[in-house]
Amino acid sequence: MDALGRRGVAEWLIASCGVWYIGLGLYFIFARPALLPEDVRYAGAGLQALESVAPHLGDWLGKVFTVMGGFMAGAGVLVAYFGWTLMASRPRGATLALALVGALTLVLMSAVNFALQSDFRWLLVLPPSAWAAALVRYELQSRQRQSA
Repeated sequence: MDALGRRGVAEWLIASCGVWYIGLGLYFIFARPALLPEDVRYAGAGLQALESVAPHLGDWLGKVFTVMGGFMAGAGVLVAYFGWTLMASRPRGATLALALVGALTLVLMSAVNFALQSDFRWLLVLPPSAWAAALVRYELQSRQRQSA
């Protein structure tokens, strides 16, 4: 059986997280407003006050979010590809690499959203939870195959 025929829950979860990254990146590029109500609330000033002291803030943030969204979507393509095509072949170091990617992206994003008291903080617990479940499952499968 080839590697693609051995795709399991872990591979599906990681690939799905990659697709989620792509969607989040596209949202940041095309749909995210420069300032969400929670951003204004965290800043501690009204929107008019922010615009009066920084009249180009919205334009600048739009550019920042476009770049950030591009990085998210690009990372998502790599994650989805890795999960869908490479994980089943059990490349050496995959678990460590995936753990670092998840920690530096999903876990960090979720933690910052909790620190900011984001309206979306509880929803943003789901992707790192799915990622962690995939890593546990992947590592258990790897160990079972090694002992067989």
